[in-house]
Amino acid sequence: MHGLGVLLRLARRYLWRNHRRTLIMIGAIAFGAWAMIFMTALTLGMVDQVLDDGISALPGHVQMHDPGFLDDPSIGNRIALDDEALAALFADAGFRGWASRVRVPAVVMSERESRGVTLLGIDPAAERDFSFVDYDAVDGRFLEGADDRGVVIGRRLAGKLETGVGKRVVIMSQDPENELADRGFRVVGLFRANMPAFEESYVFIGKRTAQEMLRIGGATTEVVFVGDDYRDVEPLYDAVVGAVDDSVEVRRWYEVDAYLGTMLRVMDGFVLIWVVVIFLALSFGLVNTLVMAVFERVREIGLMMALGMKPRMILGQIIVESMLLLAVGLAIGDVLAWASIQPIKDGLDISIVAEGMEMMGAASVLYPKLRLYDVVLANVVVLILGFLASLSPAWRASRYEPVEAITKVG
Repeated sequence: MHGLGVLLRLARRYLWRNHRRTLIMIGAIAFGAWAMIFMTALTLGMVDQVLDDGISALPGHVQMHDPGFLDDPSIGNRIALDDEALAALFADAGFRGWASRVRVPAVVMSERESRGVTLLGIDPAAERDFSFVDYDAVDGRFLEGADDRGVVIGRRLAGKLETGVGKRVVIMSQDPENELADRGFRVVGLFRANMPAFEESYVFIGKRTAQEMLRIGGATTEVVFVGDDYRDVEPLYDAVVGAVDDSVEVRRWYEVDAYLGTMLRVMDGFVLIWVVVIFLALSFGLVNTLVMAVFERVREIGLMMALGMKPRMILGQIIVESMLLLAVGLAIGDVLAWASIQPIKDGLDISIVAEGMEMMGAASVLYPKLRLYDVVLANVVVLILGFLASLSPAWRASRYEPVEAITKVG
């Protein structure tokens, strides 16, 4: 401990001897740390929102279907269990939320246009807590129950169809016999969604109304289950699998939507890659600073070694200087990143690039997400890489011969 204290004092004095160079290096490290953490928070916020929106549109962290439904999402591949049988299986399971629904491809037609959509027959009370639609923000009203005879469509779809609240549309799909199943509906509401694409893709009707229209009795096409954390769905998945037999297929959300699953895996590796890339840019300045410090002090290093300072102490001194530079720079960068994120934590309006963000599946408001784990990871990785980068100039300094070093400068 005494030796470390000596090294810290020596390192501090040498660093502040050339305070201009030291301040420039600390500023570069601080800027790099700020960039790492700030950009990570923005990216995490965007990806988190894309995943949340995507999972809410699926919806659910775990889904149950007929084994053939995901490959062929037709009404022929439906779950035979009615609501009473499903309630008997899951009512006491303790899930945060679950619901059965009818989900089939359909065509919606107005007086002027027609569009292909996904028809969702739902029980609005069962899905209120995890739907991607805010019931209270609907123009008009949302469905009032599973028997509701109205239809709720997205605002963008209404614009494409040139229709609106109070007007009638026709929805067509196929029944289990591949016969045309159609019905006229009055538009009772226009919903809003974080993702504009959702407003063109989905149409909501009451679940029992959908069952009547498609002539499937009490059957449904999917059952969705919601847990507490989309990153940890295994307990929920195991509970659902344990409650059903092989006549149905149970999948996690990232198995249902491979794109969202891939995005999560990529994001988990992004932080580490981003930190390494930023540090590689900083490492040139760090190594240059340390090499210059060694070069300028060759005579002093030789003198200290001649007076009995061991090579490992010289090695330790250069490494301690590197760690001090990094520690101070990282601390300043951490504070700057936190201060930069605080003013925009309630949302950053990026509607100016809304179309580009929509292509990525992101909304026009970005909510940065600053996680302690990512801050710690960035700091630890930079310190480890900084230690490795400082080994070369430190090793070079410790290999000097005292007489040669003194004579070289003197």
